[in-house]
Amino acid sequence: MQYFFYFFALISLVSAAYVVSARSPVNSVIALIICFLSIAGHYILLNAQFLAMVHVIVYTGAIMVLFLFVIMLLNLNTVGGLRKSVATRIAAATSGGLLFLTLVAAVRQGITVAPQVGALDGSVGLVKSVGICLFNDFLLPFEVSSVLFLSAMVGAMMLAKRERPSDLPKPYTGNELVGATPPTMDPSNTQGSR
Repeated sequence: MQYFFYFFALISLVSAAYVVSARSPVNSVIALIICFLSIAGHYILLNAQFLAMVHVIVYTGAIMVLFLFVIMLLNLNTVGGLRKSVATRIAAATSGGLLFLTLVAAVRQGITVAPQVGALDGSVGLVKSVGICLFNDFLLPFEVSSVLFLSAMVGAMMLAKRERPSDLPKPYTGNELVGATPPTMDPSNTQGSR
């Protein structure tokens, strides 16, 4: 079991590092999918199969596919890389260093384990109890989140359907009248001269 943990941990770390270092957004999303799958492997090692399957279905199956569609529809590969200012780089390095120091301090302090609170009954974590809780107690937030996802999909489609230069109307030049010919000087048709 311990070897599986190290295997999934290595995959998680390598794929997460590739997510933030990849130049192509599509490659970054694919690496994030691999990272999510390895996290689902951690859930299986913790004997939380339901949580692992929900993680795979929701994050890997839905959210990441949505990210891929948005990236492909917006065509982000043609956009040049953003140049970061020196202040942005300094702020990123400072916050990363502070996070690292926090992690080092937490490891040096040691991990305290909470006392055992008692045995749980058999209904905790079952799919049936999760469904009853979700559709009875939290029905309104569930419906609000579905409306939020719907508005996100509509917004993504509106961004994908932006006007391209070929779709814009051409400027008026004055020669667009259908069937009109420029006036000519015809000497035989002189009105008013007798």
